[in-house]
Amino acid sequence: MRKIYEPENLMEGELLQGMLASEGIEAHITGRHLLGGIGELPVFGLLGLTVDDGLADRARELITEYNAAFPLSGDEPDSYPDVLLC
Repeated sequence: MRKIYEPENLMEGELLQGMLASEGIEAHITGRHLLGGIGELPVFGLLGLTVDDGLADRARELITEYNAAFPLSGDEPDSYPDVLLC
């Protein structure tokens, strides 16, 4: 297993883990159990996304492409339910 990415938070880690799974790459989030120690542990560098050594390069490429993507224009709804516009 090789650490290929340090997510900013658990939500980003799980999002990327799901994206990699959809591409057939099994990824694991390390350090998830350390999040409860914030305050006594450093805030950054606790989480890591790991994959098998042979899939590391492909997984890095997919994450780079994912992070560089922009939302398609026109996909935004005209209004959001239950949101007060001021």
